[in-house]
Amino acid sequence: MAEIHVRAALLDDTQAISTLFRSGIPVWQRIDIAGQVQDVPYDQLSIYERWLHGGPWMSVETGALHVSHLLRGAGLPIVAVLDDLIAGYAEAYHSAEPAPFGDHLHLANLTSRDPAVREALVRYVLEQASVSACQRVTVSSIAHDDQASQLHRLFGMQPLARIHRVNLSAKTGQVFYQSTEHASANPAQINSWHMPLGRWESARQHWETLWPRTWVVMPEIRQRPAKRLYLTAAGQDAYVFVRQQLYAPRSAEVFCWTPKPLPGQILSAIRDWSHREGYRTLVLGVTDSTLKILGAEAEPDGYYQDIYAVDV
Repeated sequence: MAEIHVRAALLDDTQAISTLFRSGIPVWQRIDIAGQVQDVPYDQLSIYERWLHGGPWMSVETGALHVSHLLRGAGLPIVAVLDDLIAGYAEAYHSAEPAPFGDHLHLANLTSRDPAVREALVRYVLEQASVSACQRVTVSSIAHDDQASQLHRLFGMQPLARIHRVNLSAKTGQVFYQSTEHASANPAQINSWHMPLGRWESARQHWETLWPRTWVVMPEIRQRPAKRLYLTAAGQDAYVFVRQQLYAPRSAEVFCWTPKPLPGQILSAIRDWSHREGYRTLVLGVTDSTLKILGAEAEPDGYYQDIYAVDV
């Protein structure tokens, strides 16, 4: 077998990376004005309609925006080259969080059809973590993804945390708080903070994906209700991103960063603010410990992901 060369991605790699991701989409579709799903050639889809099939790598235009954001310091885009062709891709995000995650490099968006290429990408991230003196490497895996879990265990990774998806009602509460829109996307603001709500990957990855206004260049995303908030309640602080669910306008996804484990006053403030905005259901990703804080009102829907980790 030819040698696999792994390196940092370049802006010039955008077309090849997009092609790699798009090769995993068997059928391109859109919903017509009657609400019916249509099979449509890729070239007939708008950039946003392509985005709906899997995010920024579904088109060269959004892929270029994404990789340029990473290359400016948001994260590390990585490619694996085999026989002079890009055969794999991954991203790594440096995140400093409290225990159990700690100072780590988070591996995300690992993509390749070749097991040897996937292994080479993981090995490269482990080497990068060692060079940058990170404590560990983490990765998130969808429940029951046997192929992914086998790859993680091959490198000594063990389950570190389970993230459950739950529904929680938005409701008014007797809590005094202040909320202001917060535009600054400087990631230093969340250094060593917890992410008790919405942490499916790493605190840094979600921040870099949600807080910068990279994607408002698309009218459809700009028009989708979303707020970036700085909340204070009873001396507690939080950064909160609230986004209307795509096909459920009365529901919202919530992502939250706090200097301490989820304070009850902050949770009450989020529920109250969301209710006043017209939402009735909040969709949250939470660890086992946060699930206990939410209590009986939180309703798990059965979906969960596991975070694996290995010390380096």
